[in-house]
Amino acid sequence: MASRMVPKVNPKQGGSPCKQKQVVLLSPLGRIEISGCDKGVHEIKLPKPSLLPRGAEPSVQCQVCEGAEELPEPLEQCTAWLRAYFSEPGSTGSLPVPALHHPLLQRDSFTRQVLWTLLNDVKLGEAVSYKELAGLAGNSRAARAVGTAMRSNPIPIIIPCHRVIRSGGASGNYGGGQLMKEWLLCHEKLAQGGGC
Repeated sequence: MASRMVPKVNPKQGGSPCKQKQVVLLSPLGRIEISGCDKGVHEIKLPKPSLLPRGAEPSVQCQVCEGAEELPEPLEQCTAWLRAYFSEPGSTGSLPVPALHHPLLQRDSFTRQVLWTLLNDVKLGEAVSYKELAGLAGNSRAARAVGTAMRSNPIPIIIPCHRVIRSGGASGNYGGGQLMKEWLLCHEKLAQGGGC
C-alpha cells in the first residue's frame, strides 16, 4: 500500500529555519519559481498565464533564467526534473524525485498522506478522481478532503495534482487555472502517444 512509501515524520523536527534559495525556470507555461534549501524543495510557484501554447508542443526551451548559481542539490534535481518533464515527459521516470521539505509534507496528516500517495501511485498520463485518490490514501469517504489537499499542494507538477479530476471526467479546478491543468494533461497524453 502507498502508506509504506510515505517518509516517516520526526515529531521533534524544528531547529533553525532553512536558508532558502530560489531559481526561476522559463517554461512553456511561463516563469516557474522554485524555492528550497539543502534539505529539499519547499515550493513551486506556477505562473498565472492568460494564454497557453496551442497543443502540447513546448514553444519555449525550458531553461533556468534566474538564480542558477550555487543551487542546493534538491533545487538542481528539481530543475532537471522539470526541464525533462517539459521536453520529454516520459524521461522523468528515470530521474530522481528531488527531496521535498515543505512544512506541510513534514507533518503527519491526511493531506500529507494524499500528496505522497498521488506522487507514488498516479503515473504520467494517468488520471484519478478525487474519490479514487481518497480510497488510495486510505479513506474512500474523504473526497472533499482530497480536494483540500490538492489546493494546498506546495509542489505542483512534481506532486501531480493536475492528474486529479472529477468523477464524471471533467478536469476540475487547478491552482494554475483550468487551461493550465488541461494543457498539462494534454502534454502527458501526447507524450504517451495518445491524443487530447
